Amino acid sequence: MDLKILAVGDIIGETGIKELKNKLYQIRQKEEIDFVIVNGENAAEGMGITEKNFNDIISQNVDVVTMGNHTWGKKDIFKFIDHPKLIRPANYPKGVVGKGYSIYECNNKKIAVINLIGRVYINVLSENPFLVAKDIINKIKNKVDIIIVDFHAEATGEKITMGHYLDGIVTAVFGTHTHVQTADEKILPKGTAYISDIGMTGTKNSALGMDVSVALKRFETSLPERYKVASGEGMLNGVIFDIDEKTNKVKTITRINM
Repeated sequence: MDLKILAVGDIIGETGIKELKNKLYQIRQKEEIDFVIVNGENAAEGMGITEKNFNDIISQNVDVVTMGNHTWGKKDIFKFIDHPKLIRPANYPKGVVGKGYSIYECNNKKIAVINLIGRVYINVLSENPFLVAKDIINKIKNKVDIIIVDFHAEATGEKITMGHYLDGIVTAVFGTHTHVQTADEKILPKGTAYISDIGMTGTKNSALGMDVSVALKRFETSLPERYKVASGEGMLNGVIFDIDEKTNKVKTITRINM
């Protein structure tokens, strides 16, 4: 029987968590999902994640929560940074608390999930994500059946290059961070599934999940108006990887926009 992995785009505030609670079960049942990855770095009102946010997310039978440039946005994270279901970008400097990847078991398969952060247009002093990815994969490639990478990056070119860099080496590479779902899902030449960005889970009529009026004021006046999470109707973005049980390669990659 094939294995289906769902990756859910960046959770934005309480609206995003509510959408996850309202729609994840429905997707699981309809699509027969086996394993769920959720990016949670914007769960705490758009910046970081609290222990309550984290517990709300994993209470929905989520298998792993990935992070990004707002990993340390809330000091609360230091209480649960070592939770087995939480990973942060692996290319933070050595010695930083937390882990950049973890290995999980599902349907008699060992699934490694790796979290990386980009360096182009992102104001984080991180290590080279390409070299860090290679080092991790060399350590684990003989210990796991499936490798999934969440590349939290701004520049599409950096993401696409990472996809080709890992083509044939990992099972799938999906992008997060831009909050806009891209229509470039594909199976790369050597068999790795790829999409530049899986989108966001938050308020539909918003500026990347944030209140439009605040964004307008910032752009009109150049004043540093504090962003706030938008309210209103929500949406859930993500992608499903349908993985062949025998080859451990992705057969189909399907975008979700609810």
